[in-house]
Amino acid sequence: MESWKKSQRFRFGVFLLCVHLQLVLTGDCPADGRTWVPFKDQCYHFVHGEEDQLKSYTFDRAKTLCRGSGLLTIQSAEENDFVIEYSQKVWKGNVNAWLGMYFDTDVDDMRWFGEEPVSFTNWEGPPNESDLMPIETCVALHSNTGKWENVSCQEEVENGVICEASQSSVQTKKKPSALLSALVILSVVVIIGVSAVIWFLHQKHNLGTTIFTAFEYHPPFRVLETDQSCLVEAEETDSVP
Repeated sequence: MESWKKSQRFRFGVFLLCVHLQLVLTGDCPADGRTWVPFKDQCYHFVHGEEDQLKSYTFDRAKTLCRGSGLLTIQSAEENDFVIEYSQKVWKGNVNAWLGMYFDTDVDDMRWFGEEPVSFTNWEGPPNESDLMPIETCVALHSNTGKWENVSCQEEVENGVICEASQSSVQTKKKPSALLSALVILSVVVIIGVSAVIWFLHQKHNLGTTIFTAFEYHPPFRVLETDQSCLVEAEETDSVP
């Protein structure tokens, strides 16, 4: 019984380690049924149907499609390059995708919807030359060049939407080292091996007990010899009153 309890504890430990290993080695992107692509500490969803049937999206419609996450924000040239390279795997031809940027009248400048300041830009031309009213100014990303363009939030319709969400697991903020991953895998293998040995010994013990019980030796009834039998009968007769 004690061996069986130990075996159960080891199996539960193996299960917990496997779950931990899965969390460490995989990104923690939203599990909402959509296809999310991890890059560094962010996840990206490229909205598309059939690749040869591009849609048209207003700015409000794009924000609605990314509800629960947010429209694409780009903080570095590396991130900009990643989006361009991956968009070519998803869409055919040139796609203009909305960026999650708006004009903040409090600071008289463009800001990301997450309230982060715009520290990186990749404008197609000088943004100040746009004829748009600042409060009506949004930004679209051209997938063929990676350049940004000022467009109207009210009148323009774009054919691409990219949603972005942060990876929620604290473990994924700092990527695990190869040594840590190897140690976790080794721990799982060792515990599985120990658990298997304990289970085998437990089964062997139970099997051995069953075999010995089944083949327990019971000597046959000893038949008394003729003289001894007569003597016993005589003693019984004498004892009767």
